[in-house]
Amino acid sequence: MTQDEGRTGRERRRRGGRGGVVTRVAGDVLNVRRAFGEPVHQDGVTIVPVARVVGGTGSGWGSGELGAGTTAAEARGEGSGSGGGGGFGVAVTPLGVYVVRGTEVEWRPALDLGRVILGGQLVGAVAVVALSWALRARRRRR
Repeated sequence: MTQDEGRTGRERRRRGGRGGVVTRVAGDVLNVRRAFGEPVHQDGVTIVPVARVVGGTGSGWGSGELGAGTTAAEARGEGSGSGGGGGFGVAVTPLGVYVVRGTEVEWRPALDLGRVILGGQLVGAVAVVALSWALRARRRRR
């Protein structure tokens, strides 16, 4: 048994053991520095990139059972157990940039071409369905 295995989950997290690593990495990644990029200065203009940062973590461990409820199996040291788990995910979406010229600040949103195309497809699909309903209704009236 390792030194970390004898500790409870709370003790491991406090000491940075199992589960603590994922949370520590998430804390490093999910912070305001990820949402606001490094400012770029050129010819008296400063550009500050801005992004939406969304993420989450999860971790767990498990348990075991010695002897499966029988005294004989317990005496032989037989048992079963399982455990593990952990995960981390992050999604970063560019939103736009702040353009700073002297004392003026201007917001320029980023164009998400994928979202524009998807929106156009949805509008087109709704138009086709509405047109087919209108044509069916017109045929029924005749």
